[in-house]
Amino acid sequence: MTQVLDSSSSGMTILQQYFTEFTAAQISQFEQLGPLYSDWNEKINVISRKDIEALYERHVLHSLSIAAVGNFAKGSTVVDIGTGGGFPGLPLAIFFPEVEFHLVDSIAKKLKVVEAIAKTIGLYNLTTQHSRAEEIKNRKFDFAVSRAVAPLKELWTWSKPLINSRHRVTGNELAPGLLCLKGGDLAAEIQASGTKPRQLPLTQLFPLPFFEEKFLLYVPR
Repeated sequence: MTQVLDSSSSGMTILQQYFTEFTAAQISQFEQLGPLYSDWNEKINVISRKDIEALYERHVLHSLSIAAVGNFAKGSTVVDIGTGGGFPGLPLAIFFPEVEFHLVDSIAKKLKVVEAIAKTIGLYNLTTQHSRAEEIKNRKFDFAVSRAVAPLKELWTWSKPLINSRHRVTGNELAPGLLCLKGGDLAAEIQASGTKPRQLPLTQLFPLPFFEEKFLLYVPR
């Protein structure tokens, strides 16, 4: 098994610098991610080799930036478009055990990893679908999330039909919409999208070098 440099214990230290109210069950689930992803990555390359060594910072904490700004209420439903190896949806499903997450990807072998990890850690509020987002029919969600899957224009085109047009669950601070993680200079991409997202530099949440020039965009439905 590959050695994970930010091991489960040090990985939890990174998470607990910014999130302090994990239950014992959540801590156990997060701690298992390091060895599980490391083991699966030897069989199916779902995370780049250099990133697997910093799984907790570059994937888990990065995913949880959505939790830092959007407190999904109990009973909410969230679709993760282009989840890949399960990010941001799987860490968010651990963080929000009373929220239903539906992780979608066009590559079946990556979903196999997601399903196996979820089963191993006892994560039951997560489902998967081998599909493209634009092929999902007759389903609505309170939120869509995504991480660096496509330009914002395409992502919004795929997401908008899947998102409820009004609040369905009481307690959500944000109106239904898209929350996506992006990097780099986004000015041209945002202009091309025809949307007016709220934009949050992630260094405001996590003042670490990895998060420089990384942003969370929120587009309300």
